[in-house]
Amino acid sequence: MLIIRRILQGPSAAVLLLASALPSAAAVAEDAPPPEVVGGQRLGAAGVQVDPGAPALPKDLTGKSWVVADAGSGQVLAAFNAHAKLPPASTLKMLFADTVLPRFKASDVHRVTWAELQGMGAGSSLVGIKEDLDYKVEDLWRGVFLSSGNDAVHVLANMNGGVAKTVADMQARADQLQARDTHVVSPDGYDMDGQVTSAYDLTLFARAGLRDPDFRAYCSTRWAQFPGAVDKKTGQRGSFGIANTDRLLGKYPGLIGVKNGYTTNAGATYTGAAERDGRTLLVTVMHPESSPKVYDEAAALLDWGFAAAGKAAPVGVLAEDGGARPAESAAPAARPVADRPSAAPGPADGRAAHAAAAGPGPGTWSLVGVCAVVAAAGLLRLRVLRRRAARSRG
Repeated sequence: MLIIRRILQGPSAAVLLLASALPSAAAVAEDAPPPEVVGGQRLGAAGVQVDPGAPALPKDLTGKSWVVADAGSGQVLAAFNAHAKLPPASTLKMLFADTVLPRFKASDVHRVTWAELQGMGAGSSLVGIKEDLDYKVEDLWRGVFLSSGNDAVHVLANMNGGVAKTVADMQARADQLQARDTHVVSPDGYDMDGQVTSAYDLTLFARAGLRDPDFRAYCSTRWAQFPGAVDKKTGQRGSFGIANTDRLLGKYPGLIGVKNGYTTNAGATYTGAAERDGRTLLVTVMHPESSPKVYDEAAALLDWGFAAAGKAAPVGVLAEDGGARPAESAAPAARPVADRPSAAPGPADGRAAHAAAAGPGPGTWSLVGVCAVVAAAGLLRLRVLRRRAARSRG
Protein backbone atom coordinates (compact mmCIF):
# COMPACT_ATOMS: atom_id res chain seq x y z
CA MET A 1 0.00 0.00 0.00
CA LEU A 2 2.90 2.33 0.65
CA ILE A 3 4.02 1.92 -2.99
CA ILE A 4 0.51 2.71 -4.27
CA ARG A 5 0.17 5.81 -2.06
CA ARG A 6 3.45 7.15 -3.44
CA ILE A 7 2.38 6.47 -7.01
CA LEU A 8 -0.98 8.25 -6.41
CA GLN A 9 0.91 11.38 -5.47
CA GLY A 10 1.86 11.88 -9.12
CA PRO A 11 3.54 10.31 -12.18
CA SER A 12 6.97 11.67 -11.33
CA ALA A 13 6.94 9.83 -8.03
CA ALA A 14 6.10 6.59 -9.86
CA VAL A 15 9.05 7.01 -12.21
CA LEU A 16 11.43 7.71 -9.34
CA LEU A 17 10.14 4.73 -7.39
CA LEU A 18 10.49 2.38 -10.36
CA ALA A 19 13.99 3.66 -11.16
CA SER A 20 15.12 3.19 -7.57
CA ALA A 21 13.74 -0.36 -7.54
CA LEU A 22 15.83 -1.45 -10.55
CA PRO A 23 19.60 -2.14 -10.34
CA SER A 24 21.75 0.12 -12.47
CA ALA A 25 23.57 -1.28 -15.51
CA ALA A 26 26.89 -0.28 -13.95
CA ALA A 27 26.09 -2.22 -10.79
CA VAL A 28 25.15 -5.32 -12.81
CA ALA A 29 28.36 -5.07 -14.85
CA GLU A 30 30.49 -4.75 -11.73
CA ASP A 31 28.82 -7.71 -10.03
CA ALA A 32 28.96 -10.01 -13.07
CA PRO A 33 31.79 -12.57 -12.95
CA PRO A 34 34.35 -12.54 -15.78
CA PRO A 35 33.46 -14.81 -18.71
CA GLU A 36 34.66 -18.39 -18.33
CA VAL A 37 37.70 -19.30 -20.41
CA VAL A 38 37.91 -22.91 -21.51
CA GLY A 39 41.10 -24.34 -20.08
CA GLY A 40 41.64 -21.62 -17.49
CA GLN A 41 41.68 -17.84 -17.26
CA ARG A 42 45.36 -17.48 -18.20
CA LEU A 43 44.67 -18.99 -21.61
CA GLY A 44 42.27 -16.16 -22.32
CA ALA A 45 44.94 -13.52 -21.77
CA ALA A 46 46.90 -12.04 -24.65
CA GLY A 47 50.59 -12.76 -25.05
CA VAL A 48 52.86 -15.52 -23.80
CA GLN A 49 51.67 -17.58 -20.84
CA VAL A 50 54.38 -19.65 -19.16
CA ASP A 51 55.64 -20.49 -15.68
CA PRO A 52 58.36 -17.96 -14.72
CA GLY A 53 60.51 -20.83 -13.47
CA ALA A 54 60.30 -22.78 -16.72
CA PRO A 55 63.22 -23.10 -19.16
CA ALA A 56 63.55 -20.23 -21.59
CA LEU A 57 61.22 -20.46 -24.56
CA PRO A 58 62.65 -20.67 -28.09
CA LYS A 59 63.62 -17.33 -29.57
CA ASP A 60 62.14 -15.73 -32.67
CA LEU A 61 58.75 -17.41 -32.54
CA THR A 62 56.53 -15.70 -35.13
CA GLY A 63 53.30 -17.70 -35.00
CA LYS A 64 50.20 -15.62 -34.31
CA SER A 65 49.08 -18.32 -31.89
CA TRP A 66 50.59 -21.50 -30.42
CA VAL A 67 50.06 -24.08 -27.68
CA VAL A 68 52.27 -26.74 -26.07
CA ALA A 69 50.41 -29.38 -24.04
CA ASP A 70 50.84 -32.81 -22.47
CA ALA A 71 48.46 -35.21 -24.23
CA GLY A 72 48.28 -37.54 -21.25
CA SER A 73 47.66 -35.17 -18.34
CA GLY A 74 46.05 -32.45 -20.42
CA GLN A 75 48.30 -29.80 -18.89
CA VAL A 76 49.03 -26.80 -21.08
CA LEU A 77 52.72 -26.07 -20.50
CA ALA A 78 52.86 -22.80 -22.41
CA ALA A 79 50.72 -20.82 -24.82
CA PHE A 80 50.58 -17.67 -26.88
CA ASN A 81 47.16 -16.22 -27.74
CA ALA A 82 45.72 -19.71 -27.26
CA HIS A 83 42.12 -18.74 -28.01
CA ALA A 84 42.77 -16.35 -30.90
CA LYS A 85 40.26 -17.16 -33.65
CA LEU A 86 42.06 -17.77 -36.94
CA PRO A 87 41.31 -19.60 -40.22
CA PRO A 88 42.29 -23.27 -39.87
CA ALA A 89 43.24 -24.44 -43.39
CA SER A 90 43.54 -28.24 -43.60
CA THR A 91 44.19 -28.76 -39.90
CA LEU A 92 40.39 -28.72 -39.63
CA LYS A 93 40.52 -32.15 -41.27
CA MET A 94 41.45 -33.49 -37.81
CA LEU A 95 37.95 -32.60 -36.62
CA PHE A 96 36.48 -34.06 -39.81
CA ALA A 97 38.30 -37.34 -39.20
CA ASP A 98 37.45 -37.49 -35.51
CA THR A 99 33.79 -37.00 -36.44
CA VAL A 100 33.38 -39.26 -39.50
CA LEU A 101 36.16 -41.88 -39.37
CA PRO A 102 34.44 -44.22 -36.83
CA ARG A 103 31.29 -44.42 -38.96
CA PHE A 104 32.59 -46.68 -41.74
CA LYS A 105 34.64 -49.84 -41.90
CA ALA A 106 38.07 -49.51 -43.49
CA SER A 107 37.26 -52.38 -45.85
CA ASP A 108 33.97 -50.90 -47.12
CA VAL A 109 33.96 -50.12 -50.84
CA HIS A 110 32.31 -47.07 -52.36
CA ARG A 111 31.78 -46.15 -56.02
CA VAL A 112 32.41 -42.43 -56.50
CA THR A 113 29.91 -40.35 -58.45
CA TRP A 114 30.41 -37.15 -60.39
CA ALA A 115 28.26 -35.18 -57.93
CA GLU A 116 30.47 -36.15 -55.00
CA LEU A 117 33.46 -34.43 -56.58
CA GLN A 118 31.71 -31.09 -57.04
CA GLY A 119 31.74 -28.01 -54.80
CA MET A 120 35.44 -27.97 -53.95
CA GLY A 121 37.18 -24.63 -53.74
CA ALA A 122 39.47 -23.42 -56.51
CA GLY A 123 43.03 -24.60 -56.04
CA SER A 124 42.06 -27.32 -53.55
CA SER A 125 44.62 -29.98 -52.74
CA LEU A 126 43.55 -33.27 -54.36
CA VAL A 127 44.63 -36.88 -54.09
CA GLY A 128 43.28 -37.73 -57.56
CA ILE A 129 39.96 -39.54 -57.14
CA LYS A 130 38.06 -40.39 -60.34
CA GLU A 131 34.32 -40.80 -60.78
CA ASP A 132 32.70 -44.17 -61.56
CA LEU A 133 35.52 -46.06 -59.83
CA ASP A 134 35.48 -48.06 -56.61
CA TYR A 135 37.57 -47.03 -53.60
CA LYS A 136 38.02 -48.63 -50.23
CA VAL A 137 37.29 -46.40 -47.25
CA GLU A 138 40.85 -46.92 -46.01
CA ASP A 139 42.19 -45.53 -49.31
CA LEU A 140 39.96 -42.49 -48.99
CA TRP A 141 41.31 -41.80 -45.49
CA ARG A 142 44.89 -42.10 -46.72
CA GLY A 143 43.95 -39.50 -49.30
CA VAL A 144 42.71 -37.25 -46.49
CA PHE A 145 45.70 -37.61 -44.19
CA LEU A 146 48.62 -37.96 -46.58
CA SER A 147 47.64 -35.78 -49.54
CA SER A 148 45.21 -33.57 -47.62
CA GLY A 149 42.83 -34.36 -50.47
CA ASN A 150 39.70 -32.26 -50.48
CA ASP A 151 38.29 -34.69 -53.04
CA ALA A 152 38.59 -37.52 -50.51
CA VAL A 153 36.93 -35.35 -47.87
CA HIS A 154 33.99 -34.57 -50.15
CA VAL A 155 33.45 -38.22 -51.05
CA LEU A 156 33.45 -39.26 -47.39
CA ALA A 157 31.21 -36.32 -46.48
CA ASN A 158 28.69 -37.43 -49.10
CA MET A 159 28.86 -40.96 -47.77
CA ASN A 160 28.04 -39.47 -44.38
CA GLY A 161 24.83 -37.94 -45.69
CA GLY A 162 26.10 -34.84 -47.47
CA VAL A 163 28.38 -31.87 -46.93
CA ALA A 164 25.81 -29.84 -45.00
CA LYS A 165 25.08 -32.71 -42.61
CA THR A 166 28.77 -33.37 -42.12
CA VAL A 167 29.42 -29.71 -41.30
CA ALA A 168 26.64 -29.88 -38.70
CA ASP A 169 28.08 -33.11 -37.29
CA MET A 170 31.54 -31.54 -37.05
CA GLN A 171 30.15 -28.50 -35.24
CA ALA A 172 28.34 -30.77 -32.79
CA ARG A 173 31.55 -32.72 -32.21
CA ALA A 174 33.49 -29.47 -31.63
CA ASP A 175 30.89 -28.44 -29.08
CA GLN A 176 31.27 -31.78 -27.29
CA LEU A 177 35.01 -31.25 -27.11
CA GLN A 178 34.41 -27.75 -25.69
CA ALA A 179 36.13 -26.25 -28.72
CA ARG A 180 34.20 -23.02 -28.46
CA ASP A 181 36.45 -21.00 -30.76
CA THR A 182 35.57 -23.19 -33.74
CA HIS A 183 32.97 -22.36 -36.36
CA VAL A 184 32.75 -24.95 -39.14
CA VAL A 185 31.65 -23.89 -42.63
CA SER A 186 33.41 -26.45 -44.87
CA PRO A 187 34.48 -29.99 -43.92
CA ASP A 188 37.91 -29.74 -45.60
CA GLY A 189 39.15 -26.49 -44.01
CA TYR A 190 39.11 -24.53 -47.26
CA ASP A 191 38.90 -20.77 -46.70
CA MET A 192 35.27 -19.74 -46.14
CA ASP A 193 33.79 -16.62 -44.60
CA GLY A 194 33.34 -17.13 -40.88
CA GLN A 195 35.30 -20.38 -40.67
CA VAL A 196 37.68 -20.11 -37.72
CA THR A 197 39.30 -22.13 -34.98
CA SER A 198 42.14 -21.62 -32.50
CA ALA A 199 45.41 -23.24 -31.51
CA TYR A 200 43.70 -24.44 -28.35
CA ASP A 201 40.84 -26.07 -30.27
CA LEU A 202 43.14 -27.72 -32.83
CA THR A 203 45.06 -29.24 -29.94
CA LEU A 204 41.78 -30.64 -28.58
CA PHE A 205 40.99 -32.18 -31.97
CA ALA A 206 44.40 -33.84 -32.18
CA ARG A 207 44.17 -35.23 -28.67
CA ALA A 208 40.70 -36.66 -29.29
CA GLY A 209 41.66 -38.11 -32.66
CA LEU A 210 44.79 -39.83 -31.41
CA ARG A 211 42.66 -41.87 -29.01
CA ASP A 212 41.31 -43.70 -32.07
CA PRO A 213 43.83 -46.32 -33.28
CA ASP A 214 42.76 -45.87 -36.91
CA PHE A 215 43.18 -42.09 -36.76
CA ARG A 216 46.60 -42.60 -35.20
CA ALA A 217 47.62 -45.09 -37.87
CA TYR A 218 46.54 -42.90 -40.78
CA CYS A 219 48.19 -39.72 -39.51
CA SER A 220 51.48 -41.53 -38.92
CA THR A 221 51.62 -43.14 -42.39
CA ARG A 222 54.48 -41.66 -44.41
CA TRP A 223 53.63 -43.04 -47.85
CA ALA A 224 51.15 -45.38 -49.56
CA GLN A 225 49.91 -46.63 -52.92
CA PHE A 226 46.66 -45.06 -54.05
CA PRO A 227 44.26 -46.64 -56.58
CA GLY A 228 44.56 -45.13 -60.05
CA ALA A 229 42.66 -45.33 -63.30
CA VAL A 230 41.86 -48.42 -65.34
CA ASP A 231 44.21 -49.12 -68.24
CA LYS A 232 42.08 -49.14 -71.39
CA LYS A 233 44.35 -51.68 -73.11
CA THR A 234 44.74 -54.23 -70.33
CA GLY A 235 41.62 -53.51 -68.28
CA GLN A 236 43.80 -53.58 -65.21
CA ARG A 237 43.62 -50.86 -62.60
CA GLY A 238 46.87 -49.16 -61.72
CA SER A 239 48.05 -47.27 -58.65
CA PHE A 240 50.38 -44.43 -57.80
CA GLY A 241 52.39 -43.41 -54.77
CA ILE A 242 51.35 -40.69 -52.36
CA ALA A 243 53.49 -39.23 -49.57
CA ASN A 244 52.54 -37.49 -46.35
CA THR A 245 52.98 -33.72 -46.69
CA ASP A 246 53.92 -33.36 -43.00
CA ARG A 247 57.59 -32.37 -43.23
CA LEU A 248 58.37 -33.36 -39.62
CA LEU A 249 57.12 -36.92 -40.01
CA GLY A 250 60.15 -39.19 -40.19
CA LYS A 251 62.50 -36.33 -39.33
CA TYR A 252 61.57 -35.21 -35.82
CA PRO A 253 62.37 -38.00 -33.30
CA GLY A 254 59.25 -39.67 -31.97
CA LEU A 255 56.81 -37.74 -34.14
CA ILE A 256 53.41 -39.45 -34.47
CA GLY A 257 51.62 -36.98 -36.80
CA VAL A 258 49.15 -35.17 -36.90
CA LYS A 259 48.10 -32.62 -39.60
CA ASN A 260 49.44 -29.66 -41.53
CA GLY A 261 47.66 -27.09 -43.65
CA TYR A 262 48.15 -24.02 -45.77
CA THR A 263 46.08 -21.44 -47.61
CA THR A 264 46.89 -17.88 -48.60
CA ASN A 265 44.39 -16.57 -46.08
CA ALA A 266 45.23 -18.90 -43.19
CA GLY A 267 48.95 -19.04 -43.78
CA ALA A 268 50.62 -22.20 -42.52
CA THR A 269 48.96 -24.16 -39.72
CA TYR A 270 50.29 -27.26 -38.01
CA THR A 271 49.48 -29.58 -35.15
CA GLY A 272 52.01 -32.24 -34.26
CA ALA A 273 52.33 -34.95 -31.62
CA ALA A 274 55.58 -36.55 -30.50
CA GLU A 275 56.38 -39.25 -27.96
CA ARG A 276 59.52 -39.47 -25.85
CA ASP A 277 60.21 -41.54 -22.72
CA GLY A 278 56.56 -42.46 -22.36
CA ARG A 279 55.32 -38.89 -22.60
CA THR A 280 53.30 -37.57 -25.56
CA LEU A 281 53.31 -33.84 -26.24
CA LEU A 282 51.07 -31.86 -28.57
CA VAL A 283 52.03 -28.62 -30.25
CA THR A 284 49.99 -26.34 -32.48
CA VAL A 285 51.37 -23.36 -34.40
CA MET A 286 49.19 -21.03 -36.48
CA HIS A 287 50.24 -18.54 -39.14
CA PRO A 288 53.96 -17.83 -38.63
CA GLU A 289 55.52 -15.11 -40.78
CA SER A 290 56.49 -17.64 -43.47
CA SER A 291 55.19 -21.09 -44.38
CA PRO A 292 58.35 -23.18 -43.73
CA LYS A 293 58.69 -21.67 -40.26
CA VAL A 294 55.63 -23.54 -39.04
CA TYR A 295 57.71 -26.74 -38.88
CA ASP A 296 60.79 -25.09 -37.37
CA GLU A 297 58.75 -23.41 -34.67
CA ALA A 298 56.73 -26.55 -33.94
CA ALA A 299 59.94 -28.59 -33.56
CA ALA A 300 61.49 -25.93 -31.30
CA LEU A 301 58.39 -25.87 -29.10
CA LEU A 302 58.36 -29.67 -28.86
CA ASP A 303 62.00 -29.60 -27.77
CA TRP A 304 61.12 -26.99 -25.17
CA GLY A 305 58.11 -28.98 -24.00
CA PHE A 306 60.12 -32.15 -23.38
CA ALA A 307 62.69 -30.10 -21.47
CA ALA A 308 60.02 -28.32 -19.40
CA ALA A 309 57.68 -31.27 -18.73
CA GLY A 310 57.64 -32.14 -15.06
CA LYS A 311 59.46 -28.92 -14.17
CA ALA A 312 57.17 -26.11 -15.28
CA ALA A 313 53.84 -25.44 -13.60
CA PRO A 314 50.98 -25.60 -16.14
CA VAL A 315 49.25 -22.43 -17.28
CA GLY A 316 46.01 -24.17 -18.19
CA VAL A 317 44.47 -27.49 -19.09
CA LEU A 318 42.96 -29.18 -22.15
CA ALA A 319 39.21 -29.60 -21.74
CA GLU A 320 37.93 -33.13 -21.57
CA ASP A 321 35.58 -34.65 -24.13
CA GLY A 322 32.07 -33.69 -23.06
CA GLY A 323 30.41 -36.84 -24.34
CA ALA A 324 30.25 -39.51 -26.99
CA ARG A 325 30.36 -38.63 -30.66
CA PRO A 326 27.12 -37.33 -32.18
CA ALA A 327 24.63 -40.07 -32.99
CA GLU A 328 25.11 -41.34 -36.53
CA SER A 329 22.34 -41.71 -39.06
CA ALA A 330 22.30 -44.51 -41.58
CA ALA A 331 24.40 -43.77 -44.66
CA PRO A 332 23.35 -45.77 -47.73
CA ALA A 333 26.77 -45.65 -49.40
CA ALA A 334 28.51 -47.83 -46.84
CA ARG A 335 27.76 -49.72 -43.66
CA PRO A 336 28.36 -47.67 -40.50
CA VAL A 337 30.18 -49.09 -37.52
CA ALA A 338 28.29 -50.18 -34.43
CA ASP A 339 25.90 -47.59 -33.06
CA ARG A 340 27.35 -45.23 -30.52
CA PRO A 341 25.42 -43.61 -27.66
CA SER A 342 23.88 -40.22 -28.27
CA ALA A 343 25.74 -37.22 -26.93
CA ALA A 344 24.98 -36.17 -23.40
CA PRO A 345 24.57 -32.45 -22.83
CA GLY A 346 27.78 -30.73 -21.79
CA PRO A 347 28.08 -28.50 -18.71
CA ALA A 348 26.88 -25.40 -20.55
CA ASP A 349 23.95 -27.28 -22.13
CA GLY A 350 23.00 -28.67 -18.75
CA ARG A 351 22.97 -25.23 -17.15
CA ALA A 352 20.86 -23.85 -19.99
CA ALA A 353 18.37 -26.72 -19.77
CA HIS A 354 18.12 -26.31 -16.00
CA ALA A 355 17.53 -22.58 -16.33
CA ALA A 356 14.83 -23.13 -18.97
CA ALA A 357 13.05 -25.70 -16.79
CA ALA A 358 13.24 -23.53 -13.68
CA GLY A 359 11.78 -20.49 -15.45
CA PRO A 360 12.68 -16.85 -14.77
CA GLY A 361 14.95 -16.14 -11.83
CA PRO A 362 14.00 -14.14 -8.72
CA GLY A 363 15.32 -10.89 -10.20
CA THR A 364 13.00 -11.28 -13.19
CA TRP A 365 9.97 -11.95 -11.01
CA SER A 366 10.70 -8.96 -8.76
CA LEU A 367 10.80 -6.70 -11.80
CA VAL A 368 7.53 -8.16 -13.09
CA GLY A 369 5.95 -7.55 -9.69
CA VAL A 370 7.00 -3.90 -9.60
CA CYS A 371 5.68 -3.34 -13.13
CA ALA A 372 2.35 -4.95 -12.21
CA VAL A 373 2.00 -2.71 -9.16
CA VAL A 374 2.79 0.36 -11.25
CA ALA A 375 0.17 -0.60 -13.85
CA ALA A 376 -2.51 -1.26 -11.23
CA ALA A 377 -1.78 1.97 -9.42
CA GLY A 378 -1.95 3.89 -12.69
CA LEU A 379 -5.43 2.56 -13.39
CA LEU A 380 -6.50 3.45 -9.87
CA ARG A 381 -5.13 6.96 -10.32
CA LEU A 382 -7.06 7.33 -13.60
CA ARG A 383 -10.33 6.30 -11.93
CA VAL A 384 -9.84 8.87 -9.14
CA LEU A 385 -9.24 11.65 -11.66
CA ARG A 386 -12.36 10.69 -13.64
CA ARG A 387 -14.52 10.76 -10.50
CA ARG A 388 -13.22 14.21 -9.56
CA ALA A 389 -13.97 15.48 -13.06
CA ALA A 390 -17.49 14.06 -12.89
CA ARG A 391 -18.14 15.79 -9.56
CA SER A 392 -16.92 19.16 -10.88
CA ARG A 393 -19.27 18.90 -13.90
CA GLY A 394 -22.19 17.99 -11.64
